[in-house]
Order: sequence, then structure tokens, then C-alpha cells
Amino acid sequence: MNFVARTRQDRFNPAQRGMRGMHAVATGLLVAMAGLYALASSFERPGNIWGFVRAFAEAAMVGGLADWFAVTALFRHPLGLPIPHTAIIPRNKDRIGDNLASFLRDNFLTSSVVARRMSGLDVASALGRILAAPPRDGRLRSGGSKLAVTILEALDDEQLGTLAKSAAAGRLRALEISPVMGQMLTTMIAEGRHRPIIDAAILWAGRTLEANEPILRRMIHDRAGAILRWTGLDETLSNAILDGLSKMLGEMIETPDHPLRAKAEEGLAKLAHDLQHDPEMRARVERLKLEALANPAITGWLDRMWQSLREALIRAARDPARAVSGGFGEALRQLGDTLQKEPRLKLPVNRFTRRVTVGAVAAYGDDIVKLVSETIRGWNAQTITGRLEAAVGRDLQYIRINGTMVGGLVGLAIHMIEVLL
Repeated sequence: MNFVARTRQDRFNPAQRGMRGMHAVATGLLVAMAGLYALASSFERPGNIWGFVRAFAEAAMVGGLADWFAVTALFRHPLGLPIPHTAIIPRNKDRIGDNLASFLRDNFLTSSVVARRMSGLDVASALGRILAAPPRDGRLRSGGSKLAVTILEALDDEQLGTLAKSAAAGRLRALEISPVMGQMLTTMIAEGRHRPIIDAAILWAGRTLEANEPILRRMIHDRAGAILRWTGLDETLSNAILDGLSKMLGEMIETPDHPLRAKAEEGLAKLAHDLQHDPEMRARVERLKLEALANPAITGWLDRMWQSLREALIRAARDPARAVSGGFGEALRQLGDTLQKEPRLKLPVNRFTRRVTVGAVAAYGDDIVKLVSETIRGWNAQTITGRLEAAVGRDLQYIRINGTMVGGLVGLAIHMIEVLL
């Protein structure tokens, strides 16, 4: 590891040379105060300045030793002596773990707290920024993908799938789809995008007519009178009807302004209007929507859709470079731009995210709290002492230094008062 990387590591990791250096400074200052006390005691005479120096050094030693004892007692027995109420953290590590787990549960992992904290978060915009401009840093992308795969594979598939499907079904039940369908159809007609639908319907009718020609001929034969059947005119009638239908469908395909196409367009325009403004039509569509959501086939479709989505997310997370390339990557970037710019899309995404997160906290919060508590309980005393001391050890050495200097100043002030009085 080069010097720059090591320096950065030392700066952000108190367990490195920073903490050891501050420990040496604090201990060196205490030793210096002891030497200064010995020197001042040798030269002290009534009324000379060495008395003030001795008072300062003496009080500084007392303050430094007291703070050394207090800091050391947090993590171990001072000088290895089993003094009561020392080695506080190792003796109480289980209680510390339980209290930390309770703190997490009460302040972070309750549904009300999560809902309140997420109420102001714009998750849709943040997700949109990531999709529109995926991180280029290879380590960041790799680490994020590994974390995403771990989370997706670790979470209970049945519970998480139930949450996602319930949220999706709830959104569909709350959404009145008839006006949305009407607006979409109106926009399609205005932009001419309905014409391929009419063409597809005509082609489907032509193929259906051709595939069922024997059945149609049999129907015409059965409904023809006995005289027509006896004279064989039923066959001529069948040919005329089927040829006429085929010719009409062909003309509809080849002629954009065919009268029947115009009638079909009028019908689509009326349907778009009724979907938006006719209460009876809107109620009918709403009933059909609710019946469809209650249909077991739709439930099975949601199950399959969730499984496909989960598998696709895992595949994309395992290979993020491939996921953000090609047509799929371009679609993700367009979705990211839309998420950032379209308020009507942001709102349901943020609501859905909030609902799923609150549901996940309600389902997994106790497990997370239990994991924290059991993990700390599983640590041995040396592990938890080392980790906590590494986290706060540098600041604790400052306490020792401050205690030494403050004690010295207090001792000096007391000696000055004695001299003046």
C-alpha cells in the first residue's frame, strides 16, 4: 500500500496510528508532569516561582491519573487489578447489545418512524438519477450489485412477494382506470396510432374467416331452404357471401378512407369519450377491473410477474455492465429521465416505495433487532472492547490530555489563592 492510501486509511480509521499517537502524547504529557514535579520540588524555596510550578505539576499529575483511570476502567481493569466497577464495557456487553437493539427498534425500525422519515423523501427522483446516469466507478457498481443480490436473495421470497403484490393490487384497486384508458385512446386517435390496431383487427377477421370457411359453409347450408339445397344454390350462396366478405376486408385494408374504417374510427372515438365521461361506462369498467383482480388467474399472473421481476433484478444486479447496455439500458435511461420530470409518475412510485419499506420494516424489523443483539452477544469481550476503543479511543486520549492540563491549572489557581491569603 502506497503512502497516500495508507494516510487516507489512517485518517478515517482511529485504530491506526492516529489513536496510538494520541495515547503516546497523553502518556508522555503525564510523564512530563511527573518529571516537572520532581524538578520543581528540588528547586522550590519559600516565595520563589518553583512553588507555582510544583503546584501546577502536582495537580496535573492528579488530573491526568484520574482521567487515565476513568478511561482505562471503561475497557479493562487498570493495571490488571480487579477493582470494582472497572472493565465496564466487557462486563456489560450483553446489556449494551440489548440496549443498542432497543434503540434501533424504537428510533429507526418502527412503522410510524419509517413512514414519517420517508414522507419527505423523493425516492423516484433519486432512482431516476441513478437510472439516467448509472455509476461508472467499477468498484462502486460491483459493490452495489453484490449488495443488491445479497438483499434480494436473503429476503424471504414469499413475504416480500406478498408485500409487493399486495401493494400493486392495492394501487390497481384505488386507481380508476376508465378515464386513463379513455385518455390513452383519445391520444392514440389524435396521433393516428389507432390505425395499426384497425389494420390488425381487419387482418385477424380475414384470417378467422379463411380458417373457419368450412364451418361457415355448413352454417349457410343448414340455414338454407330445402329448395336451395335441392337445386344446389346453397353452394352458390356460400361462395357469394364468403367472397363478398373477403373482398370487403381486402378493400378496407387497401383503402384508408373506406366507409367501414370511418365507422370503426367513429366507434373508437365514442368509446374514448364514454370511458372518460359516461358514468355507466366508467362503473362497468370498474366492476370488470375488480372482478379481474379477484380472479385466481390474475393472482397467478401477478405471482409469475413477481417471480420474473425478481429473477430479472437478480440477473441485472449480477451483471450491471450488461444490464445498462443495449436496448434495455437505453430503456432504463429513458425511464430515469421520465421519473425525474413527470410528477404524476413520481407520486405513485414514492407511495409504493414508502408502503413497501414500511411493510418490510414491520415484517423484518424484529429480525434485524434480534440479529444486532445476538451478534453483539456472540462477540467475546476482547472483540467488543477493541472495536469500541478503536471507534472512540482518539477522543478518549484527548480527555486524558485535557484532564492533565485542567488539573494543572486548577492546582495553580489554588496555590495562588494560598499565597495571596
